[in-house]
Amino acid sequence: MKSHLLPVSGADLYYQVRGTGPLLLLLQGGDGDADRTTDLVDQLIGDYTVVTYDRRGLSRSLLTDPARPVSMDTHADDVHHLLNTLTDEPAHLFGSSFGGLVALTLTARHPEQVAALVAHEPGAIGLLSDDQRTPLAQNLDQLAETYHQQGALAAMTEMGALVGIDLTTLETEPDLTVQQQAPEQRAANIHFLLTNDVPALRRSTLGATDITALKNTPARIVPAAGRTSLTPAFPYQCAAALAGLLGTDLTYFPGCHNGNTTHPRAFATRLREIL
Repeated sequence: MKSHLLPVSGADLYYQVRGTGPLLLLLQGGDGDADRTTDLVDQLIGDYTVVTYDRRGLSRSLLTDPARPVSMDTHADDVHHLLNTLTDEPAHLFGSSFGGLVALTLTARHPEQVAALVAHEPGAIGLLSDDQRTPLAQNLDQLAETYHQQGALAAMTEMGALVGIDLTTLETEPDLTVQQQAPEQRAANIHFLLTNDVPALRRSTLGATDITALKNTPARIVPAAGRTSLTPAFPYQCAAALAGLLGTDLTYFPGCHNGNTTHPRAFATRLREIL
């Protein structure tokens, strides 16, 4: 594994490169950094050059001005610059949850950089109907209040319910790698997620017009969801809305919303099939 820092406007992006073959960039969900999907990467490096990175504001991707909000467009610009650094060819992308929204935003702006995008339960709330989006926006706004009044554990539990994850009943493959992240780093990442990235998701302008326009681009977009995901949860509904706008079916992966971390072996097999 080789690690690098890429200077971009307002930050230095930390990224890791492993394996050989076509370029595959993994965009993490939630507060996940480059190490979040270690087990999945282990399964893919025989077939792909796999790149993971710390999203701006998380872990080792430090901001020059921490007080300045980071928008979804800025996150997409970071991926644009990262891909420009890595390759002159269209790349494969897998984006999960928040990372799926970043990947869709990037693809809408720079479709020439994307050969295929698997958007796994992306947090693309702009694709939902008004009846779905209005109460969801209120729930997302409530997360900040919960965090302020009750702390990170209560807020992340609330978020888990929104995305359809119940840690008390979560099934996993055996022998998963335990994330070795210092408690203070995890706390800082959760803080940035709840105070910056959730509001950025809430303000995202990606909508049906953008996705419909992508039908006419060379990029192949695969809307995906977990086989055991809770269908009322908003990320599943976003994936279903994306499939409807593209006129295609949902592609299913093992596990639920975070199947890329709970079922890395089966997930990698399915991802290779799709790509």
